[in-house]
Amino acid sequence: MKRGAEPRRFARVPSAMARLRQCGDRAAGLAALWVPALLLVACSPQPAGPDEGDVRLYVTNEISGDLSVIDPEARREIARIPLGKRPRGLAPSPDGRLLYIALSGSPIAGPGVDEATLPPADKAADGIAVFDIAGGRVLRVLRGVSDPEQVAVSPDGRRLYVASEDTGRLIVMDSRQGGVLASLEVGGEPEGVAVSPDGRLAYATSEEDHSVAVVETAGPRVRARIRVGLRPRNAVFTADGRRAFVPGENDATVAAIDVARDRVVASARIEGENSRPMGVALAPGDSQLFVTTGRGRRLARLDATTLRATGTVEVGERPWGLAVSPDGRFVFTANGPSNDVAMVDAATLRVVARIGVGERPWGAAVVAPR
Repeated sequence: MKRGAEPRRFARVPSAMARLRQCGDRAAGLAALWVPALLLVACSPQPAGPDEGDVRLYVTNEISGDLSVIDPEARREIARIPLGKRPRGLAPSPDGRLLYIALSGSPIAGPGVDEATLPPADKAADGIAVFDIAGGRVLRVLRGVSDPEQVAVSPDGRRLYVASEDTGRLIVMDSRQGGVLASLEVGGEPEGVAVSPDGRLAYATSEEDHSVAVVETAGPRVRARIRVGLRPRNAVFTADGRRAFVPGENDATVAAIDVARDRVVASARIEGENSRPMGVALAPGDSQLFVTTGRGRRLARLDATTLRATGTVEVGERPWGLAVSPDGRFVFTANGPSNDVAMVDAATLRVVARIGVGERPWGAAVVAPR
């Protein structure tokens, strides 16, 4: 371990030597039979993919079109897997076996760009990639959604809720068979999508309308539209489903929503030069809210009850995607132009590692074994 490095927090799997000893024990048990074939089986390499107990961080790289797999214990990228055009939002299945990843053939364009000057969209590239975590490969791509940006999964794993940016709609898809089950108008340029812990509600944030569409999933139908900050990018529910938080990029705010009443009950400004709140994530226990600030280059930490700022740290260029380790000790930010991920100690707000990934990392998700 390098001087000053943090102790590793994820050592929940047997070491290589322990595995070798386990292999030797299996072989010894068969030695009395002295059957070479059985010895080969006993000591043969295990299948590819994470071992039981491994925690992995998955990061989509929008420009290079691939997925970075990061071992947080080793603090390094261990694989990079091709996906398709413009992978952005991603979400794991409830059982931790799959990742659903939004792919888009639409050209990249920032706010205010004249779309007439852009090349035509490759609609054949649009879809939701279904990625097998154990096998480390894309199983299939679910079609039927235009320019998907972010995706959320129902608690039972059967439904996908996808923000279709160029159509202004929330698309509901069957996660197993594919196909569109419903299409709802939710406002211009929807981006963030979140599903409540009980699966009864879905939130879709509209960048153009500066609002959140509240969708009752049983219908499905839009039951309310909540005005929030300017250009909302994401949303996250607390574990009890009573509150949700939505960042406003263009006015540097975070809004707290009373879910039962469909209304904003508190709002706070994220201070700092060029602060543009992008991603939001809650630590386990919902006591702390983390926010990436885009052009502000920082990760902000807030008290989730009061929305009072409790600290910030510079993490890299335009941090966007955000994930928290299952034990709450570390926060990971995907830093677009930096082409890396910052690993931050959640308690001290100190960057303990910077991990190189593909070109323009966008989304981040931590998957722990179930």
